[in-house]
Amino acid sequence: MDLGIAGRRALVCASSKGLGLACAISLAREGVAVTMTARGAEALEAAAQQVREAAGATGATVIAVAGDITTPEGRALALAACPDPDILITNAGGPKPGDFREWSRDDWIAAVDANMLTPIELIKATVDGMMKRGFGRIVNITSGAVKAPIDILGLSNGARSGLTGFVAGLARKTVAHNVTINNLLPGPFETDRLLATAAAAARGTDKSVEQVLAARRAANPAGRFGQPGEFGDACAWLCSAQAGFVTGQNLLMDGGAYPGTF
Repeated sequence: MDLGIAGRRALVCASSKGLGLACAISLAREGVAVTMTARGAEALEAAAQQVREAAGATGATVIAVAGDITTPEGRALALAACPDPDILITNAGGPKPGDFREWSRDDWIAAVDANMLTPIELIKATVDGMMKRGFGRIVNITSGAVKAPIDILGLSNGARSGLTGFVAGLARKTVAHNVTINNLLPGPFETDRLLATAAAAARGTDKSVEQVLAARRAANPAGRFGQPGEFGDACAWLCSAQAGFVTGQNLLMDGGAYPGTF
């Protein structure tokens, strides 16, 4: 299927690895000009080269902008490089796992700032231009923990749920202008974040990280972890011309782990 977005411009946050990188690759393959952000310049440039290679004959341009998207300065750099994106993929590393008794007010503020307020600031900076031009696709990479909270990820559960509530209201106002806002909720995908969570779960037990991962794999109805490319392609579809009637939704990608009907 031709997604109808060749020539569009995308800003993809935290895209030097993992799910953000997968989204950048999938969009570039569709001919979307991609601006990538991440904190580490060297890793980001290496990732940008991967995306350029994936873009192949589409001729899609790929720009790498090093900076911390969770800071005003980082957002300013990214938006200077891509001031009028048609597509915005918000993403930031999840906050640390652990016991809520150990988290300070500063820990909570940092989590909310990175995983709720940063996406909102980026949406605020771009959504009016999208509505004026009559096309926009905003996808927030959140977490399956929004639907099925994970006890050691309380910081993420709280901050991302706040973003989900905000999007639920705004997405109904923008869609009349062909601007959709949706959330992609990853379950267990093979990323560095998965390894960190497994390490935290293994800590203080007699199990190794490998044993924790094997148990999680076996417990998933799919019998495996998700591959980042699957996530990237789902993101690209939500950004497509054909997805204009989908807004305010939370697409859970977890291999069937969530047991609920709704």
